[in-house]
Amino acid sequence: PLTFILTGILLTSSYWMALPLCCLYLLMLLGNCTLLWTIKTDRSLHTPMYCFLSMLAVADLGLSLSTLPTMLAIFWFNSTSLCFEACVVQMYFIHSFSAIESGVLVAMAFDRFIAICYPLHYASVLTNSLIMKAGGAIFMRGICVVLPVAILIKKMPFCRSRVLSHSFCLHQDMLRLVCGDKKFNSLYGLTAVILTKGLDSVTILLSYVVIIRAISSIVSQEARAKAFSTCISHLCAVLIFYIPLIGLSITHRFGKHLPPLTHTLLADAYLLVPPVLNPLVYSWKTKQVRRRILILLCRR
Repeated sequence: PLTFILTGILLTSSYWMALPLCCLYLLMLLGNCTLLWTIKTDRSLHTPMYCFLSMLAVADLGLSLSTLPTMLAIFWFNSTSLCFEACVVQMYFIHSFSAIESGVLVAMAFDRFIAICYPLHYASVLTNSLIMKAGGAIFMRGICVVLPVAILIKKMPFCRSRVLSHSFCLHQDMLRLVCGDKKFNSLYGLTAVILTKGLDSVTILLSYVVIIRAISSIVSQEARAKAFSTCISHLCAVLIFYIPLIGLSITHRFGKHLPPLTHTLLADAYLLVPPVLNPLVYSWKTKQVRRRILILLCRR
């Protein structure tokens, strides 16, 4: 059976990296599960902003848990081989949850846009029905857009080296090992990225252009600072997600001369950093979440 050899950090550093990685996964699980539980148990947090935050936490959990099996297999059991079908499944879930997270960030940008530019219409625009439809559309887009990528890569012949560059399966990394005609596969992969993360990043940028113009028109300096402070958490989440993603895409396209460790660290940062930092950012910057978590901890 066709199998791939996963490498990543295993061949570029020593086994002491296993402990920090395990700590990151535990922190990710604890942070996102605590955030979801806090929002669910506190009725004052049942608002559109925190509904989208719950979706972001679910996407972060899915993204991290997609890489967890192979990471644990490599560092705990020294098992670097992975069958082709399992690799395709892992690749599908990684890219699907990544597209879902990007879509959730767009929904959160729309939430901030309505809250700052049209505050009087906030409750009438962002209804529960609209939030459910938006959440369903975001998840369906992530599932459907990435599905052809998995189907196309499954039909490709692999006759070169079967050694992957990471501790998990990514489409760009698998496509590099294809020995047949991969133009259509590569073109669709690029199209899928443009239709998801490309459009999402442009939408977020345009929404913040309008938000900044609306904030700058506010006369009171205190009111301007308060309005902008409601966007800081979301801006941090956007930067945490898109900076490693852009760096990884650039290195895959133009950084072939760079050392393998650079590609490995960027891929790990792209998949591990956002799920770990997002709960910390929102817990630190959002008073309601921070207060609720402190109350729960004190009761314990």
